[in-house]
Amino acid sequence: MKKIKYLFFIAPFIFSSCSDDDFGVSPIIEEVSVPETVDVTYTSGTANFSKFVSVGNSLTAGYSDGALFIDGQTNSFPNILAQQFALAGGGNFTQPLMKDNLGGLLLGGNQITSNRLFLSFASGSPSPIPISGTPTTEVSNVLAGPFSNMGVPGAKSYHLAAPGYGNVAGVATGLANPYFARMATSANATVIGDAVVQSPTFFSLWIGNNDVLGFATSGGAGIDQKGNLNPATYGGNDITDPNVFASVYNGLLSGLTATGGKGIVSNLPSVTIIPYFTTVPYNAIPLDAATAAMLNQAFAPYNGGLLQLQGMGAVSAAEVSRRTVHFTSGKNPVLILDENLTNLTVYNPALTNMRQATSADLLVLTSRTFLGTTVGGNASLINGVSVPLADKWVLTPEEQDAVGTAIEAYNITIEALAQQYGLAFFDANALLTQLVNGGITQNGIKTTGVYATGGGFSLDGVHPSPRGYAIIANGMIDAINLKYGSNLPKVNVGNYKGLYIN
Repeated sequence: MKKIKYLFFIAPFIFSSCSDDDFGVSPIIEEVSVPETVDVTYTSGTANFSKFVSVGNSLTAGYSDGALFIDGQTNSFPNILAQQFALAGGGNFTQPLMKDNLGGLLLGGNQITSNRLFLSFASGSPSPIPISGTPTTEVSNVLAGPFSNMGVPGAKSYHLAAPGYGNVAGVATGLANPYFARMATSANATVIGDAVVQSPTFFSLWIGNNDVLGFATSGGAGIDQKGNLNPATYGGNDITDPNVFASVYNGLLSGLTATGGKGIVSNLPSVTIIPYFTTVPYNAIPLDAATAAMLNQAFAPYNGGLLQLQGMGAVSAAEVSRRTVHFTSGKNPVLILDENLTNLTVYNPALTNMRQATSADLLVLTSRTFLGTTVGGNASLINGVSVPLADKWVLTPEEQDAVGTAIEAYNITIEALAQQYGLAFFDANALLTQLVNGGITQNGIKTTGVYATGGGFSLDGVHPSPRGYAIIANGMIDAINLKYGSNLPKVNVGNYKGLYIN
């Protein structure tokens, strides 16, 4: 425990020396502030913070602006927590720091991941672009641990228990993770094994986001593997079966608590509320009347073909209405492909599965620089206008349902196992939902989920900013204090940036 002295102020009443007769009024009472020191003792309650180990993915590692870099790791939520734990017996907290603030990774001298994003004004308007420079972090230079922060960007739940996930030789072929390769204790080590061997007295576990995120960010290009219990057959963008997740998660907690350690687990936020899916509007196509009329003429055969097949009973009137393409003067919905529509190309190859987007569709953040570009320099072939966007640019309502169903199942598992193992539970879903729906005010600063300007998310639209991580840490501190009877103070979010400037 540690005692911290704070200055509070007492206000004794000091009466003026003036009499009633001097002014014809009652004696004046003046309030004067006099400093007084008060000792505050911080305790861990029933928890023990002496050996804190944090397990998870990029959110645990401190990933931000599309990369992992020193400043981001310094502002990771586990590092913020460790600083507060130090006030109540917490020990040293080590992280596998990158070599620079560029964020890119090298393998054999060749760059294999991109540098972090920064907000450039070179084009005249703010635009996120990778920062220039050659990174210096070589994956094959394995660091000597152990490390308290076992957050591995890109890791799914079942990856944490996979032997060889940090094998440097497997990084080039995609069979291993370059971030874990930098810190794995051996070529055959597992993330959870390297965490458990440290016998943590306190841990955090936040995992599962990537079990759906790849599917979502790829516009649903993967497969929902519900019912497939063999993750070895999964693709990188697939959704993990809920039973696989539950089994793996239980195994992770069994290991982390084996030596009597306590900890905190976090559920998963709704993926579709993050800026990556809410920044690009569905009706992002501005047209004048003449251009709209020209486009309507071009799509007349397509609309006519739909009506013809409706008359043949090949497609319903409701679907024809949904697929009919019509432009007007002003803002127009983006033209997209939708694999959930009836395949009519067997009747007419020109009747592809295209329709205009609705407010229920979510365009991915990266589509903002693709919309309006031409195909092969042909001015009449405009992506999102005369040429439909491919599936990877849009998350349709059906795909959103698959993501939401999986997250709901994962969250039920996480909360139930938190209770079973007697752990603190952090409702990240509720906190981040509040952040994007109205914002969160702490220390007089309002933080929202608005892309680039809200202060809560970084420029990749997925990962928090330093201030976002601080807000998350504060939420976890509340949950820890509630569960274990500790009285850890929260951090001042004003000390953390809402966005890295350069």
